Amino acid sequence: MGQSKQLLKVNGNSLLYQSAKAVADCEATITLVVLGDNALNHKLTINTLPVEVAENEVWHKGIGNSLKFGLSYLLKKKPQLKAVLVCVCDQPLLSTEHLQNIINTAKSCEELIVASYNSNTAGVPVLFKSEFFDQLLSIQDHEGARSIVRKNSKNVKTMNFPGGEIDLDTWSDYETFLKKNL
Repeated sequence: MGQSKQLLKVNGNSLLYQSAKAVADCEATITLVVLGDNALNHKLTINTLPVEVAENEVWHKGIGNSLKFGLSYLLKKKPQLKAVLVCVCDQPLLSTEHLQNIINTAKSCEELIVASYNSNTAGVPVLFKSEFFDQLLSIQDHEGARSIVRKNSKNVKTMNFPGGEIDLDTWSDYETFLKKNL
């Protein structure tokens, strides 16, 4: 994209701010934002939010590396952690309501994974109960959370996420989103 997509503006705020706020506003014990490249500028955009920030210095190894880094960080702070909600910041239609629905569903269902569902795919945001922490900590650096969801489909409860298929990976994605939604 030629710039940090985390800092792209949607409705006056950066994508990173919008996503971090959506998580911070739901029922979570700790909201952790894992940063990599351009960490200082990213911190500045979320410094007013009640979130913890951890910098993954080897972020370039892949999303799986950052996921493992974040989970390890959380487990050091809270060894008895019962679940983790994994989000990305390039889904501009992410809402606190959707995240809270995932959390509430996880509390009342037997499944150990509660995943968002859109475009015939289960993925992020996704909540993993602690029984899956070992699998998360052993994923390949280039893999994301979706690989665990796919391998364990019998343990997955899905939640419809209208608009979740929209993620902003290119300038074209961003421009198309702005034209259709603003």
